[in-house]
Amino acid sequence: MTEKRTGRRALKNQVLEILSQNSPDQVLAQILQLPLKKAVNPLIGLLCHQDEKIRWRAVTALGRVVPAMAESRMEDAREIMRRFMWHMNEESGGIGWGVPEAMAEVMANHPGLAREFAKILVSYVDEDQCFLEHDVFRRGAVWGVGRIARIHPKLVQDAGPALAALLDCPDAPNQGLAAWAVGNMGYAPAADKLRAMTDDKTMTPLFLDGELTQASVGDLARQALEKLEAAAS
Repeated sequence: MTEKRTGRRALKNQVLEILSQNSPDQVLAQILQLPLKKAVNPLIGLLCHQDEKIRWRAVTALGRVVPAMAESRMEDAREIMRRFMWHMNEESGGIGWGVPEAMAEVMANHPGLAREFAKILVSYVDEDQCFLEHDVFRRGAVWGVGRIARIHPKLVQDAGPALAALLDCPDAPNQGLAAWAVGNMGYAPAADKLRAMTDDKTMTPLFLDGELTQASVGDLARQALEKLEAAAS
């Protein structure tokens, strides 16, 4: 038992060391060289690391590891997705920080898993379903829907009304991320609310294309409107 614990600790330290490197491409290349099923546990554990860069790199790495597992054995990947869902459940005894983001990143990289699990992620932003009451926790789910919408917009279309409602949320990051998400999915009924937000200079974090950036709520609303107008033309 002691040897197993030592082995798990060593693997976690190895994964943390890899995620701490400067090059994101090198990080993913090295993570994918590890035994994939064994890499999952330390990566999930690092979703709540105090360093935001480490957390997002764990999200990105899981988004590559789980789809790679699916290519070998789909049921192994489904098991991880069900585990993510359990972490989102109050019965798990904790808060699943980073889990909605990881679920979304997996689905963005694997259409089959997206078709099976996208509706679960949508339910986390819908007040009539499994709505996440905690503002910070909900941001991850809103980002996740927006992430999938960039790749598979039809799979998250049902989230349009719920995201439009979040444009009125007093939490600025939820507002900004909801604007980004409705723009990605092309949800035209949100246009009037987006126009009302364009002067909002409140800054919010946004993880995009492997980089954690800052954007104003107004800029995200304007960008969303541009996408809606381009889709309509």
